[in-house]
Amino acid sequence: MLSTYQYPKYEYVTPPEQKSGAVGRYPVVVVGAGPVGLAAAIELAQSGVPVVLLDDDDTVSVGSRGVCYAKRALEVLDRIGVGDACVNKGVSWNVGRTFFREQEVYNFNLLPAPDHKRPGMINLQQYYLEEYEIKRARELPNLDLRFRNKVVSVQPESKGATLQVETPDGIYTLQADWLIVADGARSPIRHMMGLEIDGKIFMDRFLIADVVMKADFPAERWFWFDPPFHPNQSVLLHRQADNVWRIDFQLGWQADPEEEKKPEKVIPRIKAMLGDDREFELEWVSVYTFQCRRMNQFRHGRVLFVGDAAHQVSPFGARGANSGLQDTDNLCWKLKLVLDGKAPESLLDTYCEERVYAADENILNSTRSTDFITPKSKTSLTFRNAVLALARDHAFARALVNSGRLSVPAYLTESRLNTADNGDFAGDMVPGAPMDDAPIRFGDQQGWLLDHVGNRFQALVYVDDPSAVNPENRRIFTALAQGAIPVDVVLVSPKAGDGGGLPVFEDYAGRFAERFDAKHGSVYLVRPDQHVAARWRALDADRLRAALARATCNA
Repeated sequence: MLSTYQYPKYEYVTPPEQKSGAVGRYPVVVVGAGPVGLAAAIELAQSGVPVVLLDDDDTVSVGSRGVCYAKRALEVLDRIGVGDACVNKGVSWNVGRTFFREQEVYNFNLLPAPDHKRPGMINLQQYYLEEYEIKRARELPNLDLRFRNKVVSVQPESKGATLQVETPDGIYTLQADWLIVADGARSPIRHMMGLEIDGKIFMDRFLIADVVMKADFPAERWFWFDPPFHPNQSVLLHRQADNVWRIDFQLGWQADPEEEKKPEKVIPRIKAMLGDDREFELEWVSVYTFQCRRMNQFRHGRVLFVGDAAHQVSPFGARGANSGLQDTDNLCWKLKLVLDGKAPESLLDTYCEERVYAADENILNSTRSTDFITPKSKTSLTFRNAVLALARDHAFARALVNSGRLSVPAYLTESRLNTADNGDFAGDMVPGAPMDDAPIRFGDQQGWLLDHVGNRFQALVYVDDPSAVNPENRRIFTALAQGAIPVDVVLVSPKAGDGGGLPVFEDYAGRFAERFDAKHGSVYLVRPDQHVAARWRALDADRLRAALARATCNA
């Protein structure tokens, strides 16, 4: 038990299949009610898909586990209805500081530009995120969340999968048209299907200590290389909710995990760091090794792997849960179109392509971070310490310091769903890019662009005057909205005005024009996951329809 958190106990309910003896069949079954599985189930249910979510436990995760959620993940959480709860409870931060021995050598700001709704990062214990997601899941009538339902057998089939599920009442059979596997790094289902996960396990151990204390340290990420209180190793400090502080101590590969978790070993380490006068209580302790690896393919017929079941990275850079949430964000809109018969199953191959690319990017950055933090030879250690020493005074060396390159969204610039530019644009909002946020005014309400974009295809049309859109373009907009895959048209303008039935986002601060290099007539086609699919300097209905077909594998 934790002193700062009361674990909920969720009730087991006998499944209908167990009562009737019949075999239930559902469009989608999700296995694993961690942050990623819950996000997938919620997003699908919100879009109208009936979902069964199975979990073998009856509470949230034990210990704080994942704690850092990046801006992009928060934007995904906003769209499933839990972003506000997470940000209100979590500790927001943008600044990270890196120390070598006793001196600061480097710092960074995750959000140097103004006018974004969400901070660069929040720290929040994983059990809170899961609790908020479960609350949201239980609000959705077409989401059947079943606790103490353990999958003991999976039989993939051409049109879905058959599962044997064990409960306190015995075993029952369930069939799924599509199965989403979010059952974690050890993934029993991956093992049941005989699938491999390849990569690298790092020969080092780290101690996680969650400590309850009152401290006036700023809400920043602090990372030490070779500090005097823990010589020749590294230490990381983060503040979480409820005055809980996460401390990571590098231990080395020879450390005995069970021995190092004992309070008589942990407490002296913390006192050496904080001083004898600082009062604290141990909240949770764990020792971990880490790995960077992934499955070769995330799609196996109608079985789709997400999150840690598909890929794992070392914790430096907060890329685990952040990446998993982006998996579901990429997958669910595609699966919805396939279920509705509006896109071919090949669209789901692009889930694998795009998220394998993102996983490889995460693994590359995480491996580089780990190699810098835990050098494996005297030569590597000498190089690293020289870089840290130079970084105090020289900008070129600061760029080489790597205490964990933090999670950033993947720019899917090579995706086959993109339509290439045929005009000149400046800035980062290229086809495949995740959208930047911007402050807008919608009606008489001030708000944020990303709160009004997503979960459907949209065309953002930038105009000098929203009341002056010509009749021909209005006919095009109406036809787009009535298509087999509707495209909602939104006017974005530097001035308020009547859009003649079309929604108008007033770009009152000019941030949309700046970040999207928007000029009168510019058009952005954006995907349901808020990635740019295409853009043009002028509206062309045929090109827009072709880009939509390409973005849904209907070309």
